[in-house]
Amino acid sequence: MAIDYAVWAARLVLAVVFGLSAWGKFADAAGTRKAVGEFGIPLAWVPAVAWGLPGVEAAVAVAVLPPWTAAGAALVAILLLGMFTGAVVRLLRHGRRPVCSCFGAASAAPIGRGTVVRNIVLIALAGWTLVATLAESEVPGALPVDHAVAMAFAAGFAAVLVSLWGELRSLRRRLDEQVLSTLGGEGLPPGAVAPEFEVLKTSGGRSGLHELLSPGKSLLLVFVHPSCEMCAALARELPRWQARSADALTIAVLGNGEVAEHAAWGREQGLGEIPVLVQQGNEAALRYRVRGTPSGVLINEQGRVAAPVGRGAMAVRDLIFQAKRTGSSAEPQTNGAVL
Repeated sequence: MAIDYAVWAARLVLAVVFGLSAWGKFADAAGTRKAVGEFGIPLAWVPAVAWGLPGVEAAVAVAVLPPWTAAGAALVAILLLGMFTGAVVRLLRHGRRPVCSCFGAASAAPIGRGTVVRNIVLIALAGWTLVATLAESEVPGALPVDHAVAMAFAAGFAAVLVSLWGELRSLRRRLDEQVLSTLGGEGLPPGAVAPEFEVLKTSGGRSGLHELLSPGKSLLLVFVHPSCEMCAALARELPRWQARSADALTIAVLGNGEVAEHAAWGREQGLGEIPVLVQQGNEAALRYRVRGTPSGVLINEQGRVAAPVGRGAMAVRDLIFQAKRTGSSAEPQTNGAVL
């Protein structure tokens, strides 16, 4: 009897995952078309794939529940996941990390190793569901009706909660973007007190400005995004620059999104001992009025902004040279004049 419950639960999980994926793609048609194009689909085929893919996913979500279609739906799920995983691996090997949009606007994170791991888990689940469904072809009819209905209701309720959570994340991201667009001039003026913040660390726990500042050293906050190729190129240079200016400067990298994604990204770029911090929205970027990536904010040992925000790899490098030149006696400057 336990295997019957396990088979029904596995089919419900697949139904929820594919149902949410289809719903998200239909709700964010523009994002879906963009993602399809970035995954290498020929331009002429993008509209058809952008509509057809969520349609197939919706069909899988429905067909995996009845016993007479569940095995076929599980097989289609394996094929879809396999093709998608192959495309992700190909893009990662070429150094490309487009936004997945797997669940529409709710999944704005770029692809990475976590995407591959997630898909492998789903492929294994779909494979087990295929085999188990063929062996237990009477499920859910073999279960008490009230139990089968209760499990289906719980799966539906979980799907609603996950959908609402995704909508909240999407709304928070749009609000952050709106706030950034109305901040006025980019960056805080030199001499301004550096705002405090608290973000997650990829190494575990949380960190903030008070933990990053060191006596006798300036602090450089480098704002990045894992899907930004310029950010990746800059990040690969940071360990060398940090080693050359260790006596005068501490460097920390800030992104926003998923902690695991940033941890993998930091390892890929060889950041080593440089801390990688993760905003849950854009809380630090909003406080420092940083509008793009890569960008750098230099803070002196007194906890004040030491220079205008540096946008781009060259500007960030100039901030590092400024910190090395001024050392612990750095005074806020603007337009070449000491404030």
